Amino acid sequence: MRLFLFRRLLLAILVCLTVLVISFTLTRLSGDLAASIAGPNATASDIAIITRNYGLDRPLPVQFFDWAGHAATGDLGRSFLYHSPVRELIGARLPVTLTLGLTGLAIALAVSLPLGILAAAREGTAIDRAIMLVALVGQAMPSFWLGLVMIIGLGLDLQWFPISGVDTWQGYIMPGIVLAFSAIPALMRLTRSGMIEALAADYIRTARAKGLSRTKIVFKHALRNAAMPVVSIAAVQLGFILGGSVVIEAVFALPGIGYLAWESITKNDFPVVQAVVLFLAVIYIALTLLADMMNALLDPRLRG
Repeated sequence: MRLFLFRRLLLAILVCLTVLVISFTLTRLSGDLAASIAGPNATASDIAIITRNYGLDRPLPVQFFDWAGHAATGDLGRSFLYHSPVRELIGARLPVTLTLGLTGLAIALAVSLPLGILAAAREGTAIDRAIMLVALVGQAMPSFWLGLVMIIGLGLDLQWFPISGVDTWQGYIMPGIVLAFSAIPALMRLTRSGMIEALAADYIRTARAKGLSRTKIVFKHALRNAAMPVVSIAAVQLGFILGGSVVIEAVFALPGIGYLAWESITKNDFPVVQAVVLFLAVIYIALTLLADMMNALLDPRLRG
């Protein structure tokens, strides 16, 4: 188990370093950062002063290691747009993004588990095919398009939910549903396949021979084993949901980390962009590592 954890930790560190390099490189390839900071009316001397003051005239490897070294100590720099430490900006907006992500995951689990169980219990029937069709449509549906449709239909026409902001808890419902759609297909298919495998096991046949009811067999015996991998993969899905919040928060104008990243990209506020990419990547890597550990605890064969 220790060797397994060591390998996973080493892989997580390497992935994190790769994200550092990619995010730094992409911001430098986006154009002349000094000119973007100075604005359209800046003179050549203004751009030269900004280039020198921000250290943009140094070699790129020197700039990278300087930024990475500060990031390792928690110093993510200062925002050019907000003139505040990036760490404080992320900390102030983190609760909104986490609440939105957990809302999306809760909705995804509430929908995918019952439908996955129903599809497995009715394997090969029209109900099973209909549920799999729902999963296919959900997988192919663009999240931003679904968000706009919900804003028009449920927000403007029916006025059931607010179309932007999180002044009340209702503001999380529509964006949470949109984010849930990206996780429902995977969770639903995993639940279905796990339930089908569990229902075909010997102990289930023994339970049927003892005369146990179908409801007790499905929910008391089969679901217990089928739900284990779903719980572990839910951690990975939460990482996907948090990553998708960049687009959804921009669509619904939610003051979270995703919307902060969107504003920073449009205004070339590259310290914030780099920090948000790194922050979301670290969260995703940590959740993936947690899922690997949970899978290893549930299945000893994975530790080899």
